[in-house]
Amino acid sequence: MDRRHIYFHYDNYIKMLFLLMLFLQNIVILSCPVRDAFPIPHEWYQPGNLIVGGMVSQIIYHFFEIEFKEHPSLKPYDLPLVITKFYQHILALAFAVKEINEDSQILPNVTLGFHIYDSYHNPRMTYRTTLDLLFKSQEFVPNYKCDSRKNLIAIIGGLGSDTSSYMAESINVYKIPQLTYGSFSQEDFQINKLSPLYCMVPKEDHQYIGIIQLLLHFGWTWIGVFAFENKGEHFLKNLQPLLSHNGICLAFTQKIPQHMYLERLSEMSNSISIISDKLVDQKANVFLVYGESFTIVWLRTIMFLRDPENKDRSLFRKVWILMNPIDFILTGFHGGWDIQLFHGALSFTVHSREIQGFKEFIQVIKPSTHKDGFLQEVWEQLFDCSLSNEESPSVSNETCSGEENLENLPAPLFEFHMTGQSYSIYNAVYAVAHSLHEAMRSKSQPREIQRVEFPNLQPWQLHSFLQGISFNNSAGERVFLNEKGEATGGFDITNLVTFPNRSFQRVRVGKMDPHIPNRKELFINEELIIWHPAFNQVIPFSQCNDHCYPGYWKKGLEGKQFCCYNCVPCPEGKISDQKDMDDCFECSGDHYPNKEKKGCILKLLVFLTFEETLGIGLASTAFCFFFLSSWALGTFIKYRDTPIVKANNRSLTYTLLVSLLLCFLSSLLFLSQPDKVTCLLRQPTFGITFSVAISSVLAKTITVVVAFMATKPGSRMRKWMGKRLAFSTVLCCSLLQVCICILWLSTSPPFPELDMHSELQEMILQCNEGSAFFFYCVLGYMGILAIASFIVAFLSRKLPDSFNEAKFITFSMLAFCSVWISFFPAYLSTKGKAMVSVEIFSILSSGAALLGCIFLPKCYIIVFRPELNCREQLIKRN
Repeated sequence: MDRRHIYFHYDNYIKMLFLLMLFLQNIVILSCPVRDAFPIPHEWYQPGNLIVGGMVSQIIYHFFEIEFKEHPSLKPYDLPLVITKFYQHILALAFAVKEINEDSQILPNVTLGFHIYDSYHNPRMTYRTTLDLLFKSQEFVPNYKCDSRKNLIAIIGGLGSDTSSYMAESINVYKIPQLTYGSFSQEDFQINKLSPLYCMVPKEDHQYIGIIQLLLHFGWTWIGVFAFENKGEHFLKNLQPLLSHNGICLAFTQKIPQHMYLERLSEMSNSISIISDKLVDQKANVFLVYGESFTIVWLRTIMFLRDPENKDRSLFRKVWILMNPIDFILTGFHGGWDIQLFHGALSFTVHSREIQGFKEFIQVIKPSTHKDGFLQEVWEQLFDCSLSNEESPSVSNETCSGEENLENLPAPLFEFHMTGQSYSIYNAVYAVAHSLHEAMRSKSQPREIQRVEFPNLQPWQLHSFLQGISFNNSAGERVFLNEKGEATGGFDITNLVTFPNRSFQRVRVGKMDPHIPNRKELFINEELIIWHPAFNQVIPFSQCNDHCYPGYWKKGLEGKQFCCYNCVPCPEGKISDQKDMDDCFECSGDHYPNKEKKGCILKLLVFLTFEETLGIGLASTAFCFFFLSSWALGTFIKYRDTPIVKANNRSLTYTLLVSLLLCFLSSLLFLSQPDKVTCLLRQPTFGITFSVAISSVLAKTITVVVAFMATKPGSRMRKWMGKRLAFSTVLCCSLLQVCICILWLSTSPPFPELDMHSELQEMILQCNEGSAFFFYCVLGYMGILAIASFIVAFLSRKLPDSFNEAKFITFSMLAFCSVWISFFPAYLSTKGKAMVSVEIFSILSSGAALLGCIFLPKCYIIVFRPELNCREQLIKRN
């Protein structure tokens, strides 16, 4: 036989054996009666043409491990821990179905029903109850529908992302729409996107932006974080980079156990001790809480263990920031406790509005008239009594009358106002109803879809209608699911105000809209917020250090987080004008720091003027020398025909005196306010006039020498005698200085400028010389002329007295050179007004040296000793 035929027969044998085993297994499953299955204690079923499933999370059992030593159905349940407040979630679903069935405008001739289970906050039970939703009508047979009376069209649930994930693993196989009313992170949503999942609440990631902006708004940079241990790592992984980027540090991160296990009592005691210590942290006054609503029960229990009689309320003086979906709850066992320690807390809650008729719907609920699988446990724990039911363990020996009033209960146990989670469930039911309504109206659907039994309608057909569904609910708000199945709403920021009667009120103080750009997603009204009484209605402070006030900057501490620092005074020349600045900064050029180094003062504009004392003194000196020079000039002109005037070359004398007059006047240019004109005229005027004066002195000296040499017999110097030599000397020497000045002004002329840095508290208005090279060329050339004059005069100082003017010129040049040699170091070592004063002083003193040494002795003889001003005296002296 061919080997391929052997393999073929072998494969067929295996296939037949597998089909036989499957057939036998199904026979066993079908023959298993409902009483033998693991019992589910709570459910609420209301029949209808189409069924909306619901998965809530309000009951907690301590489930023992099944060891198969006895039948699971024989193992009794412990007394449940009921989050009574979440009973409203069940009622919101029932109320929405009731409204839709009574509304003739939506789904006419179609009745909606519902089937509600609890997840019991347990993965195993979540899988089991999800299978019940899918397959159970009267009996539970997995993967089989024994009758057509339960036409499940969509499932709403669950509250937590983990519960929704467990459900989705089963629902995904059948493509049934799942509308969750819990908040998902972006990563969780992507993981479950393979399933037909629709989020009726904005993604969790949007809250991160709101938290950052809230912390920055109040300046809270040192916070503690409490998170459930299963979800906390993912949360911190996403949040920590955002906190660090915005300058916020975590004082601590504390994980909270998600469940209490009595067999781990020592471990639980250790956790409670650690958490208790973190709750009284003195620096961190702001706590961010991430997890589930049961976190509140945990924290309140720990506070009770720390301070059982609630005597020291300031011990837990904190600002609590709670992320969605955390709500303020207490179980029936904690009903006598208050939550005033959470007074002033800020919560991110799903945006909601009050639904008309919902409160009236709840008010009529009584055990005697209202029958569902959840009410008994809820009622018994709400009122600490027992309804007559022998099969269930009771909470109390007292018997419930069934007429107790729900309105008298504190809000942590039960609320009449629709919460954000209930509002999301309400909108989810309407989203399913509107999708069904659109499916009925669609021409693309077969006509059989309009039959009451809807035999041809499959749940997966709703997906095309749910994606992008948009409608207005009864509260007048638009509900919209985008093409990704995400709700596009925002979050409300609510402030918790507690009362001594163990109730509370939520005050809406802001909102978080993720669709507003430019970091304006968060709006908050500070005036509406009521803080914990221990804060005395002052915005709480939560930083690692006290504020660094203006005049100081934050210097980080080695080995510490960047939020911890020392406050260090600003260095000289720098300021800080706000609190908690990372560094000091310099004032602008026209300002200087004040004494406290926390502000800038406008610098005074200063320059040397005629009005101030120094300016008055220099101007007065300049005018005195000017009038003295004018008197000398007038004297020489008046006595121009006298021998002493003739003997000193009248033309050179007049030229020298006029140049000295201009020199003294040029100093006044340095006393006026610097502007374009005065800056252009200052140095060239001073340089040219002094060059003419020194050239005249040089010419007089040369004239004296030539005149003496020409008197010798046979001297050839006679031809140089006369005015031509003196005129040529003055003209040539002066023209060279003029050329230097012209070249200076044409290439890099002086200009006015503000010197803002030389003086700390002043701005100096001064003339920038433009080119330091040309400036020193002008001074250097004058120095060359002065040195030449000094040398010639010094060599001719021993000539006969009748012609000897060289002695006076020698003294004048000696004084002139001394002044300008001392000028350079003084000029270079001063700034501002002092620099200008040095130059004016040098001009006046050097001009006065020329005037005093050369002319005053002659004027004295001319005016006071006229008898010496005669030819005989000159010849006699010779």
